[in-house]
Amino acid sequence: MSVPAHDNFRKRLRVAIVAPSLRYVGGQAVQAELLLRLWRDDPDIEMSFIAVDPPLPRVLAWAEGIPFLRTVLREPIYFWHLWRGLRDIDIAHIFSASYWSFLLAPAPAWLFARLRGKKSLINYRSGEARDHLRRFRSGSFVLSRADEIVAPSGYLVDVFREFALSAVVVPNVVDLSQFRYRERNPLRPHLVCTRGFSTYYSVDVVVRAFAEVKKTFPGAKLDLVGGGPLEADVRKLVADLNLSGVNFTGVASRSEIGKYYDQADIFINASWLDNMPVSIIEAFAAGTPVVTTSPESIPYLVEHEQTGLLSPVGDEKALAASVVRLLRDPALATRLAQNAHRESSKYTWEVVRRQWLQVYRGMMKNQAAAGSP
Repeated sequence: MSVPAHDNFRKRLRVAIVAPSLRYVGGQAVQAELLLRLWRDDPDIEMSFIAVDPPLPRVLAWAEGIPFLRTVLREPIYFWHLWRGLRDIDIAHIFSASYWSFLLAPAPAWLFARLRGKKSLINYRSGEARDHLRRFRSGSFVLSRADEIVAPSGYLVDVFREFALSAVVVPNVVDLSQFRYRERNPLRPHLVCTRGFSTYYSVDVVVRAFAEVKKTFPGAKLDLVGGGPLEADVRKLVADLNLSGVNFTGVASRSEIGKYYDQADIFINASWLDNMPVSIIEAFAAGTPVVTTSPESIPYLVEHEQTGLLSPVGDEKALAASVVRLLRDPALATRLAQNAHRESSKYTWEVVRRQWLQVYRGMMKNQAAAGSP
């Protein structure tokens, strides 16, 4: 018995997530893996996965360490996986960064979904959206032809509006089971930063701010949780400043990350370009008061003097002053942490699942309506 067109969107929807794998840990890969895990055995959604970075065949494994060559060899394998993986699905949920990465992964996924006659959803996640769309006309071309654009923050929705692109917000999801909320009493000068050692996140500014904090609180500690291409530079800076109390922990697994927030008393961030960092939401969940610089996107997540303290980008003295302010006013730190913890409830799976389901069903409802006589 056939199902009427107007009921198609009520079937168990088949969604393929197209995203980086956890072979190279990053924000997109972590969110994709979390969605795949949380949708598993769901009565409404049947989820599959297509990696944008499939492993090379054994005979070509030697090229894995050569970035450009690795990409050239991997692209036709990726295309083949796309063609097969998008055959029996309803919606291609395509994770997207910017610039050349957009052309190499999301753009082909959108094209293959179109060729297969499937709905395409581009889940755009890069804080570089404005610059990307100004410099790459292909960005607007593809995005304007996708069936839906979803971003994790209102910031990106506003940026897309500048380019006459319509997007909706579905926030990042945080597995709150990893985090234990506790109030910091007493509040100690133990700081944590869980950002990677990349240019965007300015961990060097975190270190310089910590050096300023040490002038007032000599016993202060700083845990740097992560890895990345600039780690050697940050280690050299710590040595040059003759700083004690800095602990390089390396990259933390999902099962370990909660303990680093739990054992620290203040979360510190110095990014100059961002979108909706999960690290800040994790700090909210753990009750770790947030001190952060304020690139254009961050006020969409952190409200100054309500859920955290904001300071100008690149200003280590102002960042340090925010830390010192909290340490001298524990009542303020407690109020910020309590407000932020309530805010973290917006990023639970129960809330985010409902929003994704609404988006998916809305896409299929529109398709059914378009196919009605």
